Amino acid sequence: MQIALITETYPPEVNGVALTLNRLVGGLGNRRHKVTVVRPRQRGEPPNGPRIHNAADGFEQWLVPGWPIPFYNSLRVGSPASGLLSKRWQVVRPDVVHIATEGPLGYSALKTARRLGIPTSSSFHTNFHQYGGHYGMRFGRGVVLRYLRWFHNRTACTLVPTDEMRARLARFHFERLTVLSRGVDARLFSPTKRSEALRKSWGAAPEDPVMIHVGRIAAEKNIDLAVETYQAMRLINPRTRLVLVGDGPLRPTLAAKYREFTYAGIRRSEDLAAHYASADLFLFPSMTETFGNVVIEALASGLIVAGYDYAAVRQHVRSGINGFSVKLGDKAAFSQMGCDVIGKRTTWPALRAAARITAQAISWEVIVAQFETLLAGLIKKN
Repeated sequence: MQIALITETYPPEVNGVALTLNRLVGGLGNRRHKVTVVRPRQRGEPPNGPRIHNAADGFEQWLVPGWPIPFYNSLRVGSPASGLLSKRWQVVRPDVVHIATEGPLGYSALKTARRLGIPTSSSFHTNFHQYGGHYGMRFGRGVVLRYLRWFHNRTACTLVPTDEMRARLARFHFERLTVLSRGVDARLFSPTKRSEALRKSWGAAPEDPVMIHVGRIAAEKNIDLAVETYQAMRLINPRTRLVLVGDGPLRPTLAAKYREFTYAGIRRSEDLAAHYASADLFLFPSMTETFGNVVIEALASGLIVAGYDYAAVRQHVRSGINGFSVKLGDKAAFSQMGCDVIGKRTTWPALRAAARITAQAISWEVIVAQFETLLAGLIKKN
């Protein structure tokens, strides 16, 4: 198959969406498919373009102009590229176009593909209609939701990561929804990556509980609740430590107010794996995830995950068996959950072992095969 994938975010920018797409692109390339990634040029990349990258690795990247996303200056949103895509696709016509962004770039790709009669699929990665409320834009939620529904319903199918998300979007009249879950690299993320030297750099002794949060330090990740829960946990065990891995708009504020926290910044690959494995508890208070790749990375690292019962937590965490969960939005229950976990040290070995077993059953190879079959089916129907 000749596949075009349209996205706003892709490595070297590393986040859940980018890593998922990276796995899918790499997996399709390994299966002898030709993939072209179309995305906005990020900071520091060549100013003239489009440029072709990674051809030797089994796929190409076409860069288009872009501009910073409000409140997300580390990322850029792609400009409309109808002319470029039309010209390119009439020379090298893709068999299918997969769109992983609903922005101007994604819209122009959808319009161009429909005009040329190329089958399209899309994926719903981010709850933008929920994010707005964290940045003083609650009035726009309905408008954003209507646009997202209109956009996705014009594609042949929309991929979502969980049964829960499919049911939720169906209630808002999204159509042709298909579940494609996420996988995890259990060889990279593993309890064997635990480092006592790293823990010591955090000020943690071998028996001190270390709580970790991995993700953007931003309002939509509900960081305030993580801090509140941590403070309640410290009343039970004053030696508890908090490590924040990631960056974001709230980091300067937190760093000024809570100097005792460890701010690890953005970590990648083996370094990230060591940070996960060197902690004990993974606190995940976010309420705006479509999935939450960090949850299954934490499980693979043998951490005790404590989060709200939805998205990846609902899909993979069995409360009291391989982690803990409480009803979505119940702040008091969330904080109490943290306190309960910190007070049950004798149960940790069994919970951590079960978490690892859960993650080992999730294979990226299976996910890529499912994606391949889905795209082939769209081409056949067209």
